[in-house]
Amino acid sequence: MSKKDLEETKEVRLDFEKRGGLLPVIVQDIDSMEILMLGYANKAAFEETVNTGLATFWSTSRNELWTKGKTSGDYLEIREIRVDCDQDSIVYQVHRKGSGSCHTKNSKGETRTSCFYRKINQENKLDYLEGNE
Repeated sequence: MSKKDLEETKEVRLDFEKRGGLLPVIVQDIDSMEILMLGYANKAAFEETVNTGLATFWSTSRNELWTKGKTSGDYLEIREIRVDCDQDSIVYQVHRKGSGSCHTKNSKGETRTSCFYRKINQENKLDYLEGNE
C-alpha cells in the first residue's frame, strides 16, 4: 500500500512494526480535551482496549498488559479512538471513571487528574500547575 493509499484508506492498518511492536497512545479527556497521559499499546493491548472499552496499555516497566484503573479504580472509559495519518500513533479520548489518571498524588493525597501536572518556567525549572502541588 502506498503512503497516499495509507493516508486515505478507511481500513485500520495500525503499524505495530515501526517501533518494535509498540504504538504511542495519547490519552485525552473527551470533555475538557486535557491531555491526561502518554502510554504505549502493543497489538494485544489495543485489542483489549477495543474489546473492553477500557484503556489498556503495554507496561514498558513491568512488561505486561495494564488496564488503567484495575488497582486504583481510576478507569479510563474509551469514547473515541483516533489514528494519525500513517497509523503509527493513536489517541484514546476517554471519560474518567475515577478521580484522576496519574499514579501520583498531590500534597493532599489526591490522585492527580493528569500526568502532565508541571510546566517548565523561564528559569528552566518545574512549576506545579494549580491544584497539583
